[in-house]
Amino acid sequence: MNTATKLLNAMRQNPNDWAMAKLLTVAKQHGLGVRSTGGSHHVFSHQSVKDPLSVPAHRPIKAIYIKRFVALIDQIQE
Repeated sequence: MNTATKLLNAMRQNPNDWAMAKLLTVAKQHGLGVRSTGGSHHVFSHQSVKDPLSVPAHRPIKAIYIKRFVALIDQIQE
């Protein structure tokens, strides 16, 4: 089990208090495109998913964004 898989499992169990660096690690492993808007958000996208996910880069990232990020990963894996 690699680091990104461990992080994703940990996000599923506890969606509180995550940093953007951890999301970027998981995104890279799962083939998500990451776009920095030049502001305070990062946008995660994948060719098989219609709607991209915009996540504020403030720390800690709120649980709702982590849950949406995990759901995005799940959509890709289906």
